Amino acid sequence: MSYINLPSDQQAAISDVDETVLRAAVRKCIDEEHVGPLHGLDLISCGPYVATKLRGFQQAIAEYIKAKAYAKRDRTRQDALHAGSDLIHAVQQMKGRLETERQEGELFFIDDQIRPPFHLSKRLSVRVPFRWRASPSADWKNGQPTFIYDLPLQPSYNQPPKRKPSAAQVARDLEDRLFGEWERLKAQALFSMREFFRDGGDGDAVPEVFTVRPSTYGGGLNNFSCNFWQPERP
Repeated sequence: MSYINLPSDQQAAISDVDETVLRAAVRKCIDEEHVGPLHGLDLISCGPYVATKLRGFQQAIAEYIKAKAYAKRDRTRQDALHAGSDLIHAVQQMKGRLETERQEGELFFIDDQIRPPFHLSKRLSVRVPFRWRASPSADWKNGQPTFIYDLPLQPSYNQPPKRKPSAAQVARDLEDRLFGEWERLKAQALFSMREFFRDGGDGDAVPEVFTVRPSTYGGGLNNFSCNFWQPERP
C-alpha cells in the first residue's frame, strides 16, 4: 500500500489524461446520455480518488437517462454536470499532486513500500529508507531512521466480554492490535518524514533512532508523535 507516493502505474495513467479531451468527453457524455466517450481515457487507472468520482459521474448519467418528467430531467442533468465537474477537478488535483511529487523528487524520496516484520511485540519499530540532497546538482545521500514505539497494552474495560475469551482468541486479538498499531506508526513516520523534507529539513539531521512521543491525552500516537525535529511538548 502506498501512503505518500503515487504508484508508477497511476503516475503514467494520470499523465496520459489530456484535460481538454476529458472536458469534451464529459460534455459529450451528458449531451448524448451515455458514458462511452470516457472509455478510452483509462480513468479507472488514475487511482481510487479519480475512480470514485468516475463512478459518481457514471451513476449521475444513469439517473439522467432514466428520468422522464421535465423537472426530474432538469434536476438530474444538473447533477450530472456537477458530477462531471467533480471528475475533472479530481483529475486536476491528481495532476497537481503528481507534479508536486516530481518536483520534490529532485531533492528527496521516501520509500513507503515498507513490509511489516514477521513477528510483532509491544515494542514496535518502523525503518524508513530515504534519499536526499541539498540541490538538484548535489550527490544523493541515503538514510533509514528507525521509529520505535512502546505500545501500552492495558486491557480495555469499556465493554467487558460476556465470557472469558480463549487463549487463542486473546492471541489473535493481540496480533490484530499490534498490526494495526504498527500500520499507524508506519503512516505517522512517513508523514513526518515528508513534512520534515518539505519544510527544507537537512537529511544529515535525521536521527538513526527516534523513540516516538505518545499523546499526553490518553497515550497513543498523534500527528506529532514522530516529529523528531520538534521539541517535546509539555
